[in-house]
Amino acid sequence: MEEECDRTAKKSNKPIITRFLKLSGVLALSSAIAMITLTSVQADILNVEKDELTLGFIKLTDMAPLAIAYEKGFFEDEGLFVTLEPQANWKVLLDRVITGELDGAHMLAGQPLAATIGYGTKAHIVTPFSMDLNGNAITVSNDVWSLMKENVPHENGRPVHPISAKALKPVVETYKDQGKPFNMGMVFPVSTHNYELRYWLAAGGIHPGYYSPEDTSGQLQADAYLSVTPPPQMPVTLEAGTIYGYSVGEPWNQQAVFKGIGVPVITDYEIWQNNPEKVFGLTKDFTDTNPNTTLALTKALIRAAKWLDENDNENRPEAVRILSQSEYVGADAEVIASSMTGTFEYEKGDKRPVPDFNVFFRHDATYPFYSDAIWYLTQMRRWGQIADHKGDTWYAEIAKSVYQPDIYLKAAALLVEENHALESDFPRNSDGYRPATAAFLDGIEYNGKKPNAYIDALTIGFKSGQTIKDKSIPGS
Repeated sequence: MEEECDRTAKKSNKPIITRFLKLSGVLALSSAIAMITLTSVQADILNVEKDELTLGFIKLTDMAPLAIAYEKGFFEDEGLFVTLEPQANWKVLLDRVITGELDGAHMLAGQPLAATIGYGTKAHIVTPFSMDLNGNAITVSNDVWSLMKENVPHENGRPVHPISAKALKPVVETYKDQGKPFNMGMVFPVSTHNYELRYWLAAGGIHPGYYSPEDTSGQLQADAYLSVTPPPQMPVTLEAGTIYGYSVGEPWNQQAVFKGIGVPVITDYEIWQNNPEKVFGLTKDFTDTNPNTTLALTKALIRAAKWLDENDNENRPEAVRILSQSEYVGADAEVIASSMTGTFEYEKGDKRPVPDFNVFFRHDATYPFYSDAIWYLTQMRRWGQIADHKGDTWYAEIAKSVYQPDIYLKAAALLVEENHALESDFPRNSDGYRPATAAFLDGIEYNGKKPNAYIDALTIGFKSGQTIKDKSIPGS
């Protein structure tokens, strides 16, 4: 009865969501004794150092593990009483984690890495949990699509996917000839979206611009000009004509389709199959001070991710209903479902099966692989956010200082003991590196143990030893 009252009380439209224990006095003692379970005993064994937590997120569907851990009581099973609080943008979110206003947060995978190496705000942020794979797309305006479409092969009346940025290049050149900058949006300078958009553009021969210590716009020598737009504002900014395309997570690509203002031309699954996306980030100080709390959080999030993917995504319709609530993502359930239930709609009416567009647990999605971290660092180096050459050892050291598979594996072992998961659910014998893969749009192989060789194999972008001041860089 108490849980039912608690869940009912939660259904207000407040932007901050809090779960409280309401038992008191003798009733609390007698009820607690009567309701002891394996999970509550486990929470007692963990002896969490801090049981009331505030966690941040941005209104995107890939915050789902946080929402599900809350709604399904997985946090409470670990003795944690959590407030989930939406944040205005990624910078505010990171700053509030650093100051301690937030105990942890749904983060861009690049944020803990960038903060730790001092790009932007300096702070040691770590992650014991990767939140998902895939989930992003690149959308262009209707006008741009009508021009691109002429350059896209068709089969049976439909565009052939994946669509290369080579189809966009003549459009960008036309804008340049007319003296008009070709503006595109991404969500944050160290976001997956920025690097995926840059990867797609560069693979099609369009220069997305460099960063330098003196110019952090990322637009040096650019053919297309990328700038920051918060995720929920992408569709309205596109509709206003301020930008001509953008890279963002869901549901904001499908929103453009439903509003009839734009066309998603490629998903990140097509750019890099099963690419890592968001992570759950905390300060290193928090994890050192609160090791059991960190472990409990990780356990709850693993259970949530497993629930999201189990039995061939049978829980996704329920997840869509939860995420559509205003306190979480707040978009129409139909829009969220369009990408979260195994399909993706490109041009209006062109809905195609993409079963792995959103992955939360399978394919070892939740394990914090060092090689995932290193890929982000290679892209920071490729575009000049890391200004100088770094040896392969440096990449490995930074990855190991930020990604924390040891915490993850401890949490996994406890879940196996509690019969919440199977031993086979986790890569227990991994060395922290995924196998080398060429599952990229351009077919270039990535090996996390050889970051400089990978950087040198890429087309547009700095090679391992180059800097913005080198005469060998075209246009410098």
